[in-house]
Amino acid sequence: MELSVAGQQISVEAGASFADAFKQALSKKQFKELVVARCGESLLDLSTPIPAGCATVEPVYADSPEGLEVIRHSTAHLMAEAVKKLFPSAKVTIGPAVDNGFYYDFDYERPFTPEDLEAIEAEMLKIVGADKPFVRAELTSAEAREKFAAEGETYKVELIDDLGVPSVSTYTQGGFTDLCRGPHVPRTGLIKAFKLTTVAGAYWRGDEKNPQLQRIYGTAWASPKDLKVYLERIEEAKKRDHRKLGVALDLFSFHEEVGGGMVLWHPKGALTRAILEDFERKEHLKRGYQFVQGPLILRRELWEKSGHYANYRENMYFTEIDEQAYGIKPMNCLSHMLIFKSRLRSYRDMPQRYFEHGVVHRHEKSGVLHGLLRVRSFTQDDAHILCRPDQLREEIIGVVKFVRDVMDIFGFNFEAEISTRPEKSIGSDEDWERATNALKDALEHMDMPYAINEGDGAFYGPKIDIKIKDALDRSWQCATVQCDFTLPERFDLSYIGEDGNKHRPVMLHRVILGSIERFMGVLIEHFAGAFPVWLAPVQARVMTVTDAHKPHAEKVLRFLQEQGIRAEADVRNEKLGYKVREAQMERIPYMLIVGDKEVEADGVNVRVRGGADVGFVPLSGVAQIILDAAREPFKRGGMSYSFS
Repeated sequence: MELSVAGQQISVEAGASFADAFKQALSKKQFKELVVARCGESLLDLSTPIPAGCATVEPVYADSPEGLEVIRHSTAHLMAEAVKKLFPSAKVTIGPAVDNGFYYDFDYERPFTPEDLEAIEAEMLKIVGADKPFVRAELTSAEAREKFAAEGETYKVELIDDLGVPSVSTYTQGGFTDLCRGPHVPRTGLIKAFKLTTVAGAYWRGDEKNPQLQRIYGTAWASPKDLKVYLERIEEAKKRDHRKLGVALDLFSFHEEVGGGMVLWHPKGALTRAILEDFERKEHLKRGYQFVQGPLILRRELWEKSGHYANYRENMYFTEIDEQAYGIKPMNCLSHMLIFKSRLRSYRDMPQRYFEHGVVHRHEKSGVLHGLLRVRSFTQDDAHILCRPDQLREEIIGVVKFVRDVMDIFGFNFEAEISTRPEKSIGSDEDWERATNALKDALEHMDMPYAINEGDGAFYGPKIDIKIKDALDRSWQCATVQCDFTLPERFDLSYIGEDGNKHRPVMLHRVILGSIERFMGVLIEHFAGAFPVWLAPVQARVMTVTDAHKPHAEKVLRFLQEQGIRAEADVRNEKLGYKVREAQMERIPYMLIVGDKEVEADGVNVRVRGGADVGFVPLSGVAQIILDAAREPFKRGGMSYSFS
């Protein structure tokens, strides 16, 4: 049997496994790092006999994305075996690989404790040491159902019944068998680096009406070195947690008396938001957007007309006024469409770009609320572009370039993903195809690679999601552009074309930062609370050595404020070292110290956040240092920005 293996032509006997083929084509070192085989689009166990028609075989190594997913899924099985050994009455449910790790859900009589996790991990290490093979078996569904029913694994029985297929596959390592499609690593001894991390509650199949399960999370990597790097990154992420820093830096707070997912912005946090929003307003004006504003509530009939009531109702809040039902807006598009419709538009007026910092409310379940990252009341930097079909590509490109320019300022790399039609949606197949192709066409015209996220579009149209990477290489979805042929149809929007007839516009829903709250949370963690100088709520703090230096400190403060610098003074009768440490803890970019020498020479001693000591600077030069630092990110992003 002739086939290409890792780029080499080799000959193997009929019935040979993928492992047999790789032993001929790979070095011992390469074979040691091998996890599974790729034949076409399929990943297969190394022990699988090479099927007829498989002419080209590629190795999948442990440190590849596919290899890591296999390792993590295999480690989930390892954990399930350990749990069953230590807690025999626990019922197993599902255990998939996820980003950076895996989890497994168990039905057990009590929550697992940190001590339980230590014991489970120790048992897993024993199983690794035993180096047991993962053995695949094919069973009829009836055989599998009988087996798992006899073991009391009712969740597995339910899964088999729901699959509705004649046969299923299982994997066994040691004395533990799991329902699984695979593939898996050949042996437990190849699982080299893992750590159990947390326990959380989870409902069976995500439905709160179902039993609550115990979800054990873990992480697994190709090598102990990779695991160590990841765990160090997790520790750093804990230090950067925006919920802790938000309190420490006095930016925002949450209060049960107010309600879950409702943010109270303190002066420094509100100022940082205002700076961010002011920057956005100026950038939108440069790009031909017009500012609009709609009400917080709209009559229910409008939400029925748009399709939100039928497709998004569970995420909305409703109220009643004068016996009329109103919906509190979760989105701003309805008001923007009505503004467009308020007067006759010509093809010459197109496109119309409407921008609003719109406050919206969405009902999120209490279990998913998470600081600023998942709230119920938030502000979107929301815009809707109504354009002619022939303008569509350029408008999409314009939005993506806008995102690129802004993300460059913050130092974010990003990637694009197109989300396609979900099961719950409105509009014709033709319109969805036109909209999806328009998004693809724009990205391809820009030579921008993209992934496809099947079935995750908005209910009214497909979308491009922009995912940014922060300082810890974590991915965040913020910006999006959605292409919508459906709502303009439902609201009978039109413009007069060159031929004098009415034509239907296309609508783009788009955000650049997304939720301001969410983006602020991402920024806090990205910068570890040390905002860039242009965004810092306090850019400089003037500090006195003694009370005698207070008049000069007040003079410096007035000068900086006249230059448009956000400055404050610390003239307390405290030791200078204490004041400096406090300013560093508060992430103040510049500490300007005033003593005898500075009073005499009419200047300040400049210390920079992070510890650098610039030394004495005349008063006339201090403002320029700070303003130059504030402009630096915009130069890097190729943009100009006025701070006035």
